[in-house]
Amino acid sequence: MDHLKNGLPLTEAGQDIVLDARTIPHAVRHGAVLGAVDQLKPGMSMVLVAPHDPLPLLEQMRERFGDRVGVDYESKQPQEVRVRLTKTAP
Repeated sequence: MDHLKNGLPLTEAGQDIVLDARTIPHAVRHGAVLGAVDQLKPGMSMVLVAPHDPLPLLEQMRERFGDRVGVDYESKQPQEVRVRLTKTAP
């Protein structure tokens, strides 16, 4: 079921939380994604759907969270990149 949760376009598919960043205005996209990752509890993950390879965002995430968030690409398509972000520690 698609819905807005805390103002973010989140879909819960089974146990997966999916955040479709393509629907978030570009000016606030990175902040919204970083805030969503910050809310994950250790052991939780979410799938980020981005319109391109989110390398600048992943660098910001590395600077902010260090090795406390795992990054695993699930798919790379021209208009859709899916990345699983897993919180490994508080």
